Amino acid sequence: MDHFELRDGALHCEDVPLADVAAAVGTPVYVYSAAAMVRQVAALRVALAAVGDPLIAYAVKANPNAAVVATLARQGLGADVVSGGEYRRAVAAGIPAGRIVFSGVGKTEEEMALALGGGLFQFNVESVAEAEMLSAVASRMGKTAPVGFRINPDVLSGTHAKISTGAAENKFGIPLGEAAAAYARAAALPGLRVQGVAVHIGSQLTSLAPLEEAFTRLGGLIGELRAAGHAIEVADLGGGLGVPYDPSLPPPPTPEAYGAMVKRIAGGWGARLVFEPGRLIVANAGVLVTRLIRIKPGAAHPFLVVDAAMNDLMRPALYEAWHAIEAVRPRGSRMVANVVGPVCETGDTFATAREMDSVEPGDLLVFRTAGAYAAAMSSTYNSRPLTPEVLVSGGRWAVVRPRLDVEALIAADRVPDWL
Repeated sequence: MDHFELRDGALHCEDVPLADVAAAVGTPVYVYSAAAMVRQVAALRVALAAVGDPLIAYAVKANPNAAVVATLARQGLGADVVSGGEYRRAVAAGIPAGRIVFSGVGKTEEEMALALGGGLFQFNVESVAEAEMLSAVASRMGKTAPVGFRINPDVLSGTHAKISTGAAENKFGIPLGEAAAAYARAAALPGLRVQGVAVHIGSQLTSLAPLEEAFTRLGGLIGELRAAGHAIEVADLGGGLGVPYDPSLPPPPTPEAYGAMVKRIAGGWGARLVFEPGRLIVANAGVLVTRLIRIKPGAAHPFLVVDAAMNDLMRPALYEAWHAIEAVRPRGSRMVANVVGPVCETGDTFATAREMDSVEPGDLLVFRTAGAYAAAMSSTYNSRPLTPEVLVSGGRWAVVRPRLDVEALIAADRVPDWL
């Protein structure tokens, strides 16, 4: 249940008609269900109940909206952040600093100092050079930084190349074969407390096999590091479990199956496990509502030109991603069409030769599974206003990010005095 359902012939988010939101806020607009997020958190907790007291650190990059993060903070989640901005967002939304994991391959001295000053659970360090920089920053501040190296296990995740992060040629982590030397170096540096290991091999994984392989390799490394005298108390297993986008494809593994695999592989490690779910929690909790501007004849199929564009939802252009497209008020008939936006690029295409609900100009449509890596990646390309976001809870709804209009965009520019 994703809490987007037809009632009296019209699509609702929980108890709120999507047409009411579109009438009040305009389109395009993102709409999120708080109940869907809470339900997914509960399901994940049940799935991981057998592995003790894990830290579930929501991957803020999936959807950093303050209201979304605050909703998850109320459920007791921590945060996985990859920038100083995400760290500040997490704290502002109510995530306790002691539940924040700071990941990312390019942390700056300023970001390190920010997190050291505010506190955190662990830095996931991605190179010896980063460890040396963090040591210098921590020493200057009189702080001790809790760290774990992110390990690159050289495992092919089977996901899209642009969101694969655990292969040898990817930029993330240190090679498994160099881990012993890296940990020895970190242990000798002042201002660092080596406490953990971390791994994350990709996003939108649709099989447990690569995860199991990566975790098995990580478990072997933990044994080697402990034998070398390192106190490994934390094992961050990352995130990446996929969600169903295209119903014609086999469904991804369930959280229950994932939890059972984790218990079998990592249950005996004697370490606190950390998980970094993002998409799994928020993807199906959101839709993008758009309006059909016009129908344009095409060589094979008509073009449905909607008022949402690639700047609002980048995933199809960037990842060739598939999103279900449905009418807010279905007419009961079907058509085959190309769905495109108004941006002046051929890449501004959401679907080609898609069988879908029949629609007419002025009708509302939704792009499903748009709660993750959607609004977070939106832009103002073509000087288009930044997409607003709405959060629904039962029969209540609120704008949680207003539309940034063109006047505000123009006002943000500065024209030099010689023009």
